[in-house]
Amino acid sequence: MDTIACKRCGKESAALEKAPFRTELGERLLRRICRLCWADWLQHQTLLINHYGLDPREASSRKFLYEQIEQVLLGDGEAEQVDISRKGEIEW
Repeated sequence: MDTIACKRCGKESAALEKAPFRTELGERLLRRICRLCWADWLQHQTLLINHYGLDPREASSRKFLYEQIEQVLLGDGEAEQVDISRKGEIEW
């Protein structure tokens, strides 16, 4: 099992098995983000998708999610905060 120095958590940890996307972003994630941080991201991404009613098939939704990946995993770690206390009260 390959290990990497993860950009997000700063620990030596298990690398992703493969790039999550067939793009340059996917390759950067493969080289710099560990499996645990990627799993955390997937949970946060699900919150974002549900909270904002995003459709990942739409270009604008993907753009927003890719920007969040850049900020959360590859940037300074600041994420779009989701107010889960308002569950069920969001107007689409």
